[in-house]
Amino acid sequence: MVIDTSALLAILKVEPEALAFVDCLKQPGARRISTATLLESRIVVERQLGEAGQAELDLLLSRAAITPVALEAPHVHWALLGWRRYGKGRHPAGLNLGDCFSYGLAKALNAPLLFKGGDFAATDVARALPS
Repeated sequence: MVIDTSALLAILKVEPEALAFVDCLKQPGARRISTATLLESRIVVERQLGEAGQAELDLLLSRAAITPVALEAPHVHWALLGWRRYGKGRHPAGLNLGDCFSYGLAKALNAPLLFKGGDFAATDVARALPS
């Protein structure tokens, strides 16, 4: 499973979906995040939760055994295709740059994506949680 920033934020901010996301992270299997998505997550966490949020994010990443994955050619290929098909201004999904990294890793690994929101729901990426 690939983890998007939106899912991490929902957990850290204890949003209504948080428990479902935590339960999903407890399922067997690899949990991965793009290093680009991880940077996006750190920036968003600090903007919304302050510097102290970084420690909370580190704890979540550790407890859920989420492994960062560096950008490689297949990941970049799928991220670009995701932007071409579903990018902001091109498709109702409106994927932004950060979204494209999550999409690209999920497609490159043929793995489901854990996310919150309607953007990825309007794409062809497999979902870690049913809608």
